[in-house]
Parts: sequence; C-alpha cells; structure tokens
Amino acid sequence: MGSKSDLRTMSAASDVLRQFGIPFEITLVSPHRTPHRMVEYAENARKRGLRVLIAGGGGAAHLPGMVAAFTTLPVIGVPINSTLSIQGLDSILSMIQMPTGVPVATVGVDSAANAAVLATQMLAINNARLTDALEKYRITLKDRVMRTIEELRKGGFQDDV
Repeated sequence: MGSKSDLRTMSAASDVLRQFGIPFEITLVSPHRTPHRMVEYAENARKRGLRVLIAGGGGAAHLPGMVAAFTTLPVIGVPINSTLSIQGLDSILSMIQMPTGVPVATVGVDSAANAAVLATQMLAINNARLTDALEKYRITLKDRVMRTIEELRKGGFQDDV
C-alpha cells in the first residue's frame, strides 16, 4: 500500500489470506515518496518467493500500475476511496486503463477482501489444498445466504426463487 491510511482498507486482504492459510507480507511502498523502494520491491518480489501482489491505492493510485511495470508477477489493484479520491473513481481508472502488456487485475473500490480471494484463486490453480479451501469457502457463502433467506421467510418475507 502507498500510505499508512490505506491499512484500514487493506487489512481485509490480510484477514482473508490468514483464513486460507496463505503466508503474506504487508508493507508501505509509495511510488511518490519512496519510488526507489517501490522499484526494488517489485523487481525482487519473485526472488523473495512472492507469487501474486496485491497493491492498494487511492487518488491517482499509481502504485498498482507502477508495481506491474517492474514485475511479471500478477498484480491485483485495490482502488481505495481515500480523502484525496473522487469516491474511488480516479483510482479505478488509473488501474483499469493500463497499457497493453502491463495489466493490473482490478477489484471494486475498497474491496481488498475480494483481491485476496482472487489471489487465492490464482494460487489455487496448482494447489489442491487451496482449491478445496475455496470450494468450502463458496459453500459457506451460499449457506450464509440460505440461512438469511430462511430467517426472512420466518418473518413473512417470500422470495421469488
């Protein structure tokens, strides 16, 4: 993430990665205040054993795109609705409008949890444990919705399903 204030949003990714038992690191890498650190971080990520990078940014949100420019690892961008942001729209645009050959997979505004799920799906391509954990996770999501539907029905609500 580019600044400490992004931790409020990005901590949701940490929670999901912990839930799936995926080791991770979280740090500050500012493309504006510590550009040399950002370049070094991105260029050495693969050598350090990282396989997917999740980068959050608000406002102009240069971090995900700049990280993607210096690594061939997949980069998932999390647009952050920061105080400098136009409700996250500027952040989204800076991530989705990347030039050909330097993609940033982008999730919704403040959707760090979805970024972590997407990273888990990428890692699960060749990992049976993660595939199984993702399948169980999806069942848990479905069961939670079905319980809510049942609670609503008990209260007189009828759905169209």
